[in-house]
Amino acid sequence: MAFFVALRSRLVPRLLKLRCLRTSRLLSTEAASSSKAAPGLSHSLLSDLHHQLPPPEAALAKERKGLKFLSNVFFWALTGATAAVGYTSYAYTLDEVNQKTKAFRESAFKTTQQPSLHSSGIHKYQAMLYSAAFKVPARAIDMYLELREAVEEQVKGFAEPLSEKLLPDMHPAEQNVIHTLVLDLNETLLYTDWKRERGWRTFKRPGVDAFLEHLSKFYEIVLYSDQMDAYVLPVCEKLDPNYYIRYRLARNATKYENGKRYRDLSKLNRDPKRILYISGNAFDTSLQPENCVPIKPYKLESDDTALVDLIPFLEYVARNNPADIRPVLASYERKDVAKEFLERSIEYQKRMQGQRQGRLWRR
Repeated sequence: MAFFVALRSRLVPRLLKLRCLRTSRLLSTEAASSSKAAPGLSHSLLSDLHHQLPPPEAALAKERKGLKFLSNVFFWALTGATAAVGYTSYAYTLDEVNQKTKAFRESAFKTTQQPSLHSSGIHKYQAMLYSAAFKVPARAIDMYLELREAVEEQVKGFAEPLSEKLLPDMHPAEQNVIHTLVLDLNETLLYTDWKRERGWRTFKRPGVDAFLEHLSKFYEIVLYSDQMDAYVLPVCEKLDPNYYIRYRLARNATKYENGKRYRDLSKLNRDPKRILYISGNAFDTSLQPENCVPIKPYKLESDDTALVDLIPFLEYVARNNPADIRPVLASYERKDVAKEFLERSIEYQKRMQGQRQGRLWRR
């Protein structure tokens, strides 16, 4: 019994020592294997990350390329739309565009159908694309028409005369009795000149005072200029202190067309058969050439007598009171009216004198 106790006391410490040694060897082997496998593992992870995530410069380059493509698409789409709108605005009036697109705009909202609840996702998507393909252009056309109408209204306010009736109604006692004599201002009644040493100066045409005073007895005289009110009114105060000119119209009473200002005699609230328009540039500044009486433009000639020479013709018209002045003016075929009238008067007097002599011989 004592022998077994002694044997046990010797074997147990040795067994524990062997067990501890075995455990330490296993741990050292696992540590070595793990240390050998770690570099490979880390390398594989880094290599995967390297292939999956591009470097920052490449990512930025791709992003910039995509943005550039989108910007080019947007630019060319905007350019095409602008060109189409510009051509349409140039080639067609608002009413023509409205009539040409009316059928399409109405059909765009009538033919589009809502998909049923039992339709598949593909059918719903197709219906949505079909609806957008018609409705979006139709709404764009509606917006274009509304915008163009608003713009044309603004332009019309600038281009058209300020009123459909630029003059008040003529007195009943003067209707069908007197004619309306419309006069231009620059190069007709006066001339405005500019020089560096003295600036702007205005010169009256020779004979303008006698012209206005005499013809105011026979005509309703109206001044119609394409200059601003700030220029016309002060000049008229000095040009016509006696107010032989009844009405004075300035630029806001003219019509702007093709880059020029025109006198629209149809807006004067007067019978067109009884209107005469006198100007140094009559046919270039009036929309009614049949009412024009051309006169030589005044350019500071000291021997100018154009206004005085025209008085006999105008007085003859006023005294004979033709029902329509337009055929009378057309007979002069845009010639110098004063000179042509003088020649006709001389020829008429000769013819009348010959007839009188013939009557005397027959007696």
